[in-house]
Amino acid sequence: MKKGTSGKTVTLGLLQTHASPDPSDNLKRTLALTEKAARGGAQIICTQELFRSQYFCQNEDHENFKLAESIPGPSTEAFQKIAKKHKAVIIASLFEKRASGVYHNTAAVIDADGSLLGIYRKMHIPDDPLFYEKFYFTPGDLGFKAWQTRYGKIGTLICWDQWYPEGARLTAMRGAEILFYPTAIGWHPEEKAEYGENQHMAWETIQRSHAVANGCYVAAVNRIGLEQPIGGPGIEFWGQSFVAGTSGQILVKASTNKEEIVIVPVDLQKVDTTRTHWPFLRDRRIDAYGDLTKRLID
Repeated sequence: MKKGTSGKTVTLGLLQTHASPDPSDNLKRTLALTEKAARGGAQIICTQELFRSQYFCQNEDHENFKLAESIPGPSTEAFQKIAKKHKAVIIASLFEKRASGVYHNTAAVIDADGSLLGIYRKMHIPDDPLFYEKFYFTPGDLGFKAWQTRYGKIGTLICWDQWYPEGARLTAMRGAEILFYPTAIGWHPEEKAEYGENQHMAWETIQRSHAVANGCYVAAVNRIGLEQPIGGPGIEFWGQSFVAGTSGQILVKASTNKEEIVIVPVDLQKVDTTRTHWPFLRDRRIDAYGDLTKRLID
């Protein structure tokens, strides 16, 4: 933790890359990028969603369950060694095999001493064309969580979770100063010309709004590249990983198509300052929100 004139500065590292068909290659490259980010000064490092493989949810194939692994397991052990070596906090997005027939889309949170602090299991599971995640993933059952790491209190949610203000709010209410969103999102190539600009704008805007509403930092980590399963049109992942400040401003944004390590310092003192001057948490009408637990209100 570096102390600046305005507070406590923590450096984030976002790993935006492509995914090859070889899980071993993806793990090796991501571990190398993690070390590179740490050597570049990153203190909290986050991978993109399901970095070990291409985005297999474009179709429903039982063979893809072979990609899953246990947590703790080989991937978490490899990241734990790097975390301890470089004194870095790491968020690793993995396909978790919990038991036969029970699989999760999971983020492992590793502290700077190499200890596995815990896991977050993706709560909102989509089922859209080329995003057939309900076939693979059991909805998370651990709730929304935040962890006190060496460099600050963080929370992580995953991709489809990023559209839900409830998830961001509950994580922030647990004290999270930074919300991390490992992500795999892109355009359907045949729709890009007509809908692409608005789709990306909506994705970026909703996450920036979480930063505003909760007075915290938001870091979204996306992948790049066109991934095409056999017989399918594929998804063109749009990259543009970014960090938003406590008022929703874009602090840094990556390109649409280049592998990048996004390194950005953030001042955690601004979380306290923003929440004090824009006291949304103070003024919440918790006595009036009971209906949020209902699907619809008649």
